[in-house]
Amino acid sequence: MKKLILFAAAFLLFVNSRAETFAPGPAADNEPLIRNTRLDGYLGIWYFNEKLDNEYVYKYSGGLGTYCAKHQPFAVFAPAVNKTFFCYGGRYKGRNSLVHAVSYFDHYTGQVPRPTLLLDKGTTDAHDNPVISLDREGYIWIFSSSHGTGRPSYVSRSRKPYDIDEFELKVTTNFSYPQPWFSGGKGFFFFHTRYNFIEGCDRTLCFITSPDGISWSEPKAVAAMERGHYQVSGIIGNKVGTAFNVHPRPEGLNWRTDLYYLESTDFGRTWQTVDGRPVEIPLRNRGDDALVYDAGGLNVYLKDINFDASGNPVILVLTSRGYASGPDNGPRTWTILHWNGKKWRASEAFLSDNNYDMGSLYLEGGTWVIVAPSGTGPQPYNPGGEVQMWESRDQGINWNKVRDMTSDSPRNHTFIRRPVGAHPDFYAFWADGHGRMPSESRLYFANRKGEVFQLPVRMDADFEKPSRVLPDVSRRTIP
Repeated sequence: MKKLILFAAAFLLFVNSRAETFAPGPAADNEPLIRNTRLDGYLGIWYFNEKLDNEYVYKYSGGLGTYCAKHQPFAVFAPAVNKTFFCYGGRYKGRNSLVHAVSYFDHYTGQVPRPTLLLDKGTTDAHDNPVISLDREGYIWIFSSSHGTGRPSYVSRSRKPYDIDEFELKVTTNFSYPQPWFSGGKGFFFFHTRYNFIEGCDRTLCFITSPDGISWSEPKAVAAMERGHYQVSGIIGNKVGTAFNVHPRPEGLNWRTDLYYLESTDFGRTWQTVDGRPVEIPLRNRGDDALVYDAGGLNVYLKDINFDASGNPVILVLTSRGYASGPDNGPRTWTILHWNGKKWRASEAFLSDNNYDMGSLYLEGGTWVIVAPSGTGPQPYNPGGEVQMWESRDQGINWNKVRDMTSDSPRNHTFIRRPVGAHPDFYAFWADGHGRMPSESRLYFANRKGEVFQLPVRMDADFEKPSRVLPDVSRRTIP
């Protein structure tokens, strides 16, 4: 009997030392999950969603290695080692199957290593793309998403600080649209979405917290109005903020509309509107005081959120008249919503031609910048296009295009992402892909000057310098 008790105690200790779950989730398959191998180049996943009966073929599609807008962040600058670490949805050379890849740009040498193949997600669905975070000690955390509840989600951590050679699985669970933010004083604040978490709400906005990435709090719902929401979020100092739309009943997600904002200054213990009025979560009423923008029936697509020099939120969205690709649902208007300390101010920035044109917002004191695929691409009215840089010198009221960053491209450039603490030499990160048929997908980054560099597709050495993409010579034959 004594031996049996000792065995049971030892078994429990072993179980508790393994990867923990912070919510019930499906188990991993029998294949080795963490691969820790190297790819010999940078290739992104190609993906489509919802076929249409018109010349544009899909609701959205293309090279979606840095998709979607509700995944944040894809890159983090680490000043301690002068490297920008990044992840993306990659693929095998001969097979369009989603792998989670991790790498970095070395600002000292100007080189990148062969990317680490962290895991094979067993799908082609880019909703399962990973995101990245770094903790105070420099460990690299990868949050591997799932589209709904049909596949497991994972949290993995590098074995060594600032090192991509080996990762170990820490958590197996289920979450969608991950947005983890690390606070040096408190740990991880993890916004995400849970399907059917609250009855009648398809997509509930939730959060959990953790001091160490291993032990997590129970999930709490932030908003569960009608059919659900999408969100973009951010952190500044001791404040976390989330901006979200609503999927109205009965239509659902293709009729997403309006804009709301909530924030917390005590790591999620209490919540308030932007002007400090306390609210009880989850929000269930569309008429709540958290409403920022009544879109008047227009669709609202979330792009980015940032905070001005006073810590006030600035939200970037795109509005349109419907979900399908093509000119009929234009104009597609990029709009800034800025809380100026007294009221929300809306201002239009520029137009583009698809709901899933995705860009990022940078606030640099008196200069605000948007990097976006707002130029007409080789597949017009499909997601992405040619990348352009826009600037405002009056807090987003007026915008001027200051640079065409790409031109004459063979494929649309898609989903431009802003790194956390973006370094001027790795300022934006994205992929490309054909908008109307399966294609290869290359990966790119740009510096603050707007110069674009392509990550090497095939590497013959362990480290190589990315190649400069010159706008006037970038046209190539589509493979």
